[in-house]
Amino acid sequence: MTLLSPDDIQAVLLSLKVAATATVFGLPFALAVAHLLARGRLRGNVVLDAMVHLPLVLPPVATGYALLVLLGHRGVLGHALEGMGIVFAFRWTGAALAAGIMAFPLMVRPIRLAIEAIDREVDEAARTLGAGAVARFVRVTVPLAAPGLAGGAVLGFAKALGEFGATITFVAAIPGETLTLPTAIYQATQSPGGESHAVALCVVAAVIAVTAVLVAELFNRRLIDQRHGSAR
Repeated sequence: MTLLSPDDIQAVLLSLKVAATATVFGLPFALAVAHLLARGRLRGNVVLDAMVHLPLVLPPVATGYALLVLLGHRGVLGHALEGMGIVFAFRWTGAALAAGIMAFPLMVRPIRLAIEAIDREVDEAARTLGAGAVARFVRVTVPLAAPGLAGGAVLGFAKALGEFGATITFVAAIPGETLTLPTAIYQATQSPGGESHAVALCVVAAVIAVTAVLVAELFNRRLIDQRHGSAR
């Protein structure tokens, strides 16, 4: 930790804040979209699926530039939002938005697979017992898809934590405001003699990512144990 300066620690804390915000606000939308893709019967599902996965195939810089065009100070929506006091460009909130968009497909995928794995007869049984659509979703689908939710949250958090291209294009790298851990690593690699500094930051990033995975695994195991206990 002696290799980390106060600015580095600030970048780590900001990255955690950005990743957590992107995950918390993105997960409900990911759950809704995953449920629509898994259970919906709309003809436009193929188009929706393609749109959801678009950030995975587009260059991150292109996504960041699109956000800048739309939500920048002179953007199509940015100017109107600034009139309401909502600013994304060159703010940490913009970094969270960019990271959330890039992480969104990775959140949707495991949740969708978890919902698709739920036997439709379970939902049908709840319906015949008088449960409405909302009640079935809250009391049946969400609990049974909890492992997928945990997986989506971890993947989304990890992706948001490591997002670089879209973030630096949309919000730049302002120390204390938008300078995140990936950007700090990049800057360290570009500085003469900064190899050890970059390695220290990479170790910090790896520790955070592994910790998130372990927490999700413990959550899933506890959930499985609870289900086995209730089944007995």
